[in-house]
Amino acid sequence: MKKYQRLAQQIISQIELGVWQPGDKLPSLREQVVSSGMSFMTVGHAYQMLESQGRIVARPQSGYYVAARPTGQQPMPPAQVMRDEAVDINTYIFDVLQASRDPSVVPFASAFPDPRLFPLQQLNRSLANVSKTATAMSVIENLPPGNVDLRHAIARRYAQQGMNISPDEIVITAGALEALNLSLQAVTEPGDWVIVENPCFYGALQALERLKLKALSVATDVHEGIDLNALAQALNDYPVKACWLMTNGQNPLGFTLSADKKAQLVALLTQHNVTLIEDDVYSELYYGREKPLPAKAWDRADMTLHCSSFSKCLVAGFRIGWVAAGKHARRIQQLQLMSTLSTSSPMQLALVDYLATKRYDAHLRRLRRTLAERKQLAWQALLRHMPAEVKIHHSDSGYFLWLELPAPLDAGELSAQALAHHISIAPGKMFSTSDTWTPFFRFNTSWVWGEREEQAVAQLAAIIYGMLTHHNAYLPAP
Repeated sequence: MKKYQRLAQQIISQIELGVWQPGDKLPSLREQVVSSGMSFMTVGHAYQMLESQGRIVARPQSGYYVAARPTGQQPMPPAQVMRDEAVDINTYIFDVLQASRDPSVVPFASAFPDPRLFPLQQLNRSLANVSKTATAMSVIENLPPGNVDLRHAIARRYAQQGMNISPDEIVITAGALEALNLSLQAVTEPGDWVIVENPCFYGALQALERLKLKALSVATDVHEGIDLNALAQALNDYPVKACWLMTNGQNPLGFTLSADKKAQLVALLTQHNVTLIEDDVYSELYYGREKPLPAKAWDRADMTLHCSSFSKCLVAGFRIGWVAAGKHARRIQQLQLMSTLSTSSPMQLALVDYLATKRYDAHLRRLRRTLAERKQLAWQALLRHMPAEVKIHHSDSGYFLWLELPAPLDAGELSAQALAHHISIAPGKMFSTSDTWTPFFRFNTSWVWGEREEQAVAQLAAIIYGMLTHHNAYLPAP
């Protein structure tokens, strides 16, 4: 948290505790500079932030006063909504991901499932088939919105879940990340406020940074998902343009929102005329009999851009995703033509060929079963080796576990030490602009479990034991 945010948070806490009552005059900027030791600019920024939130009001030639609280409105617990005007996360994420690329490293930090789980031989056969029949017109035929047969195949999969989405609403993209970025660009302008989860997929933070957007991070629970009360407060307090959320198999926490909560979420955003950008790349990796519906299934006002891909469930290297964009489809096509031009034509054609074999659903059933088995093995290994103080948060979908170190241990420090032993993890700092998730890390369980993985977990545990011992050595004697 930046200095001005800390000062603003301190004043909010004082207001909530009754130190400052509605109508009270706050210390002047000059007085606050003296008492806080902060610069005039920092104090001014904090007061501006409080004013924009409606916490305080400025009176010309008089100063700043605590604003009256609207009738019936309860004060917002300060940790539930975090405002970040300048998102700056790219450098840290880049460094962590680059360090994890070494093939000698055990890739617990990876965001992708084990690629050996994908039907690569069948996909390569499809790629060879289309390379023989492709024509000079193929590239033109597969310009935005993308291959018509592929869009029809995706529309039919929506129909299997009872969702009526026209192939004309679907735009094929270079992976889900392009779909998400184009969707964000289509509904915002630089300087707009966008809601994200806290913690959230780091790609969302990178996109906000690149597009010069301002982030509102809303508290998100490891089991229940986003706090709808905090979301409602953020929507009331800020002119929000878009909300980027993962509703199924959220990365990094792993939860899937209940159907009731998805319906409430869509109703709340529709009420405030805020576009939902739904990142749904993990929905095929559910456990159980029934695939969870996306939040878009409850949208009756065309306020949801539903983004997904084949990268996490079929093949990562093809980089084929899509967005069911509704009324924004034409705008997204225009933006794509101005950036990447189009998605790879051979890869689109190869997917059409593969999907026509009807093997996709059989592959998905095997994939889900294997991921569930491997997640259980990894979870058991972590329980065997990790100190009792480490909490392991388990979810019934996907291939991530979310681990919590005892305070005040830092998962970033653990990551640095683990890399020295050729083991990678994804520290919580990658998924937030705040320090809230410093003791947490994400753990990929999709890899085949063997002696190498078992020893890596044992080594991670040994490092944590060492960190705990070092910390306890500096605690004051009772």
